[in-house]
Amino acid sequence: MTFEGRVHRFGDEVNTDVILPGRYLALRDPAELGRHCLEGLDPGFVQRVRPGDILAVGRNFGCGSSREHAVIALKAAGVSAIVAVSAARIFFRNAVNLGLPVILCPEAALALREGEAARITLADMAVEQGGQRWQGLPLGDEVRAILAAGGLVPRVRQALAAA
Repeated sequence: MTFEGRVHRFGDEVNTDVILPGRYLALRDPAELGRHCLEGLDPGFVQRVRPGDILAVGRNFGCGSSREHAVIALKAAGVSAIVAVSAARIFFRNAVNLGLPVILCPEAALALREGEAARITLADMAVEQGGQRWQGLPLGDEVRAILAAGGLVPRVRQALAAA
């Protein structure tokens, strides 16, 4: 899988309450959740983000509550992947389960230039922009399979259909 899009930068300790404020947790429509993505941190984000875009983020991205809504909102807003210095464990796992790749690559996360196109190749965990290439931390085979299927539920459906 390959992802290409413009880069949007965010710093350290961006928590799930900022990614999707708690007042929107009663919403069930992913598109509606996406309309409120990151509004407290960057009110213009949803107007700028386009399908396929990539987030470059700092340390401990997705800290805070364990809500899946934050990942759903990011995907619905158009984010295809996240390149992070580090991510909160529960956010990382929610992202995998919902089919949103989080590439742990501090060098790339700090170097990616906002507004410029970048490319992520999931097969080898490579992040590229403007002729530069960085290597992200490897993911296990099953995690890559879950991401390739689009999330945990589609992966289980694949496994059941093959059985």
